[in-house]
Amino acid sequence: MSAHHTLSRRSFVLSSGGMALGLSFGLTQTELALAQSQSATNANFAPNSWINIAADGKVTLMSPGAEMGQGTMTAMPMLLAEEMDLDWAQVTVVQAPSNPKLYGNPRFGGGMTTGASRTVQGYYEPLRLAGAQARLVIVQAAAQSMGVPASELRTEASRVIHTSGRAMTYAEVARVAQAPAELPKVDKSMLKPMSQFRLIGKDIPRVDVPAKSSGQAQYGMDQRLPGMLWASVLRAPVQGETPDSVDDAAARAIPGVKNVLRLPYGVAVVADSFFTAKNARDKLKVVWSQKSKARVQYSDQMRVEYTKRAQDLNDKGVDFLKHGDVGQKLAGAAKTFSATFTTEIVSHICLEPMNCTARAEGDTIEVWVPSQSASFVIGAVSGAAGFKPENIKVNITLMGGGFGRRVEADYAADAALVAKAMPGTPIQVIWTREDDMTHDKYRPMTSQHLVAGVDANGKMVGLLHRVVSEGIYARVAPPLFKASGGKDSPVLEGAEITYDIADHNVQFMIEERGIQAGFWRAVGPGYTKFAIESLIDEVARGVGADPLAYRIDMLGKNPRGQAVLKAVGDMAQWGKAKLPKGHALGLAFSDAWNTYCGMVVQVSLVDGRPLVHKVWTAVDCGHALQPRNVQAQMEGSIIFGLSAALHERMDFRAGEPVQTNLNRYTVLRAHETPEVWVKVMPTDNHPGGVGEVGLPPVAPAISNALATLTGKRLRALPLPVI
Repeated sequence: MSAHHTLSRRSFVLSSGGMALGLSFGLTQTELALAQSQSATNANFAPNSWINIAADGKVTLMSPGAEMGQGTMTAMPMLLAEEMDLDWAQVTVVQAPSNPKLYGNPRFGGGMTTGASRTVQGYYEPLRLAGAQARLVIVQAAAQSMGVPASELRTEASRVIHTSGRAMTYAEVARVAQAPAELPKVDKSMLKPMSQFRLIGKDIPRVDVPAKSSGQAQYGMDQRLPGMLWASVLRAPVQGETPDSVDDAAARAIPGVKNVLRLPYGVAVVADSFFTAKNARDKLKVVWSQKSKARVQYSDQMRVEYTKRAQDLNDKGVDFLKHGDVGQKLAGAAKTFSATFTTEIVSHICLEPMNCTARAEGDTIEVWVPSQSASFVIGAVSGAAGFKPENIKVNITLMGGGFGRRVEADYAADAALVAKAMPGTPIQVIWTREDDMTHDKYRPMTSQHLVAGVDANGKMVGLLHRVVSEGIYARVAPPLFKASGGKDSPVLEGAEITYDIADHNVQFMIEERGIQAGFWRAVGPGYTKFAIESLIDEVARGVGADPLAYRIDMLGKNPRGQAVLKAVGDMAQWGKAKLPKGHALGLAFSDAWNTYCGMVVQVSLVDGRPLVHKVWTAVDCGHALQPRNVQAQMEGSIIFGLSAALHERMDFRAGEPVQTNLNRYTVLRAHETPEVWVKVMPTDNHPGGVGEVGLPPVAPAISNALATLTGKRLRALPLPVI
């Protein structure tokens, strides 16, 4: 890729490794927008961020990821600033425009999506390379201005410094810089080593926190436009049903109601306030279709059917992963251990319900939406309302919780359909909590059957892992699912292990029963690690080994995994702690998202229910961009996972959710929240994911502690009353 289109003497495209980054000196916002649009023609693949160095020294960095509390608006620009040697105090961060061709994430195939712990992993090297190249351009411009060799210059805190002590600020360079005839070449060998980091690994305050703390932050529901109306959409009580007939006379009679629109999947009421729209919606009389398979297939019997299928070894399903000959190893094992684990459907319970604001004008539409994926929003708006993708402008706002739910964009389709029917009028669609829970894209119900074999020395020699579940990719991305041969990666994520077990087979049996399964915080590892870590603990006890020592031995080829387990063992004084009567420790390990996490919990029983008193965790995520934020994300995901492990479940009767609000759907309460200690252990490795890492070990650690305490193995989530 080349930058042969020179935009101006102050604006040009930097490129490296198939990625591109626009750098501009002293441009106005209009000029910057022009540079962005023109640079798209130079990119073979979507680039990631833009830099604008103003003549006064202020630097604007664009962040391509959606900010949902995980700190991406700080971490992504910080990568650019690190390699550019920027003075962070002079940096302003803004949300990048929703243009996947420019800002797409390589880990999402160039899509503009934030989730699955792929943001830092996807952008880490491209952004650093782009920052390094930008720094070299600045150095060359300064060398030309000073009349000295570039080799005699170094950079620090937005200054170029000569060996003589003479210096130029980046602002001064910006006033004289011109686009070079040939861009400097950069590669990974030129990036700073960990020992030279000035920003990465330091606790830089997050850029999104001040506005959130002061109440000035603008979330999706805060969007206001002149002449805006509100809409509330009635959907069927059973997913998949559509309206057969609609009586809207009573709704239209309510003062303030502006329109009632029949949608393919429901009915929208538009009014001068959300309160009025919702009240009018409640007056609708709708006869719904009776065609959804969920009506007859979602019942208590389903759990029995899932388990029966998981245990039927003649049903091979699809091999998600196959190493060696597991059947042979299990047949020749000195001893085998088998267990079946079940997990319930759970909801997301985002603090901010789903919402979207849209305004259509002719064949164009602009939306303001708290979404994790501009790409999914573009697809949903185009598919539902017929707008061409190039005519859809998406503004990503802050969001009050994402957890995978906001990767979906059904709420954006609502707003697009209503806005198209009322051109020129801004429309804000808001879902109620009941809407959110009834039409969520839930973490699927699963049944998992595992069989492990050990040799005469107690070493695990084979592991069969069978998973029965609804599909996620099967619904969200059918072409990808088909191309993979039926391997639903989000469902099976976490089933891959770094334990030294040469013969390992993971099989997937898909179910399609009419309730939509979707992404959830740590969706796959949230239950696959529960099964794996519970069984490994049982095997260790069964062969007379200490669970910590047994895991460390199985990680002989993974020193990072061994290190976090040893560290968390020391933190919790594993094997040495003097615990109160009726208390026990439990252990678990996770290697999901290229991050290694060891966890120990201290548990007791109160009226037969687990009470978690303390949680210790050690985490190695490679280069820890912001250690204090890593700690915060670990704490948050631990509490999130604890809530699901102890309480959360959705039940259905004839396809209708039983739990429709928080009065019936139990989440963790403040008095149940344990003390949490987190040890961040940075290592000189490419960063792994962080936002979900604390969740997978929680449930198995609790279950393992309860087994020590009671002698009983609990194999269902949420954990039952003993």
